[in-house]
Amino acid sequence: MGQVAIAILAAGRGSRFGGDFPKPLAMFRGRSLVSYALKAASESGLAPILLVVGYNFQQVAAAALPGVSIVHNLQWQSGIASSLKQALWMLEPNKSIDALCIGLADQPFVTAACYRRLAAAYHEGASFVVATYAGSRRNPVLLARSLWFDAMKLEGDEGARQLMRVYPVVEVDCDRIGNPHDIDTKDDLQQLESEVVSKHWTEG
Repeated sequence: MGQVAIAILAAGRGSRFGGDFPKPLAMFRGRSLVSYALKAASESGLAPILLVVGYNFQQVAAAALPGVSIVHNLQWQSGIASSLKQALWMLEPNKSIDALCIGLADQPFVTAACYRRLAAAYHEGASFVVATYAGSRRNPVLLARSLWFDAMKLEGDEGARQLMRVYPVVEVDCDRIGNPHDIDTKDDLQQLESEVVSKHWTEG
């Protein structure tokens, strides 16, 4: 089997977050949200890693780690599906890449181990994999190349989840290795800042 890539989707404005500042660059415990996502992707051992940017793309792209490829989504306002498609279009010509993991820039507790666990399920024969936490399907999600054609036809503000209504999905339990907390609003960020983060999972 070929390589498993990772795309971190960071193109949206985050309208619920408020203001003109791009949400991926919001600070949490001294680091930007997107830096957590990129660190997890980089430490997973998977490659290549893409960062899909859109709103205030130059600022967000500047947060990329060395070796991360930037994908500029000019259609970011049409929803998250457009960012997924941009990543797939960039990867499609490289036939050595057989699957893509999709992560989001506003989930700082999704770890490298989560990505590795999805990739392991793919190498065991799964073509569509989703991380679960307490039994709920969240992120990241893995799509094998066999699903890319249909994924490239998706529209709107829902990504690979649309395909879950059509294709069988392998669920991978990530409860003890990650956490799906996402940051939608400034209140979410402040709440996480004020809480003692549970240590029932370990990073890496």
